[in-house]
Amino acid sequence: MSSVAQPPTPIDQLIALLDLESIEVNIFRGTSPQDRSQRVFGGQVLGQALVAATRTVEDRLCHSLHAYFLLAGDPKVPILYEVDRSRDGKSFSSRRVVAIQHGRPIFHMSVSFQVEEPGLEHQIDPPPVPAPEDLPSEDEFRRQMADRVPAEYRDHFLRQRPIELRPVDRGEIFRPEKRPPHQSVWVRATGALPDDIALHQCVLAYASDMTLLDTALLPHGIGWFSDEIQMASLDHAMWFHRRFRADDWLLYVQDSPSASGARGFNRGLIYTRDGRLVASVAQEGLMRVHPTPPAPVSSAAETTK
Repeated sequence: MSSVAQPPTPIDQLIALLDLESIEVNIFRGTSPQDRSQRVFGGQVLGQALVAATRTVEDRLCHSLHAYFLLAGDPKVPILYEVDRSRDGKSFSSRRVVAIQHGRPIFHMSVSFQVEEPGLEHQIDPPPVPAPEDLPSEDEFRRQMADRVPAEYRDHFLRQRPIELRPVDRGEIFRPEKRPPHQSVWVRATGALPDDIALHQCVLAYASDMTLLDTALLPHGIGWFSDEIQMASLDHAMWFHRRFRADDWLLYVQDSPSASGARGFNRGLIYTRDGRLVASVAQEGLMRVHPTPPAPVSSAAETTK
């Protein structure tokens, strides 16, 4: 009796998404999930670009990246990643990655790699928060909220994901109350990953774009389902401090020091369960509020009906 092949899990799909095709020296090709219809998720481009850069270095790890999102990505066509090998020194290597679609750059990123070496150490400690096991799972939360999600978004809202998020203080997603601009979220891959630290860095880069921009909305009482605001990542910077596993729970501590000029600025610190600071993130995103259309004015004849 033949066994039936099991469909790939969400984490299998993410690993495949990050496994770029090499089509020429320093040129790689990536694709997007079939369930994306409007634009490519920014974290996907971050993760794929880091994969492309990583495949051009040996025996050293990424310690920082700085990226700009130039145009919305088209999920229906592949993305080409061109890597410029800017410099290879004794301890550091620099790379520049440009993502291209339809003959135009949609994203570019500078990446720096370093040979691992010992040195002075200190860190800011994480805040006290409940353990992830003491918080509702993301599946439980989504099932509870499914009936309130507009029908056109429901399938996407309920789909299985490669990254699980467990906010420490989960607010109302449809009519959020105004609150201070900081939040903490437990995050991890939903399945086991290979023992490859470079892959774990790429997965964390993918996940780091998932909740950060939301932080700038908190003091304004606006949620992602609101039609009154347009949001998009503009840039993204990330620093890797220590080794970690992206398939273990990581605490993503976020704050938003400022919003102005239709932009929100956000920061994040990422800790292991035992309190080691493994990465830092900074991002500015577009927060453009659409003007509310005026209410229709009834004519005198209409008001008498």
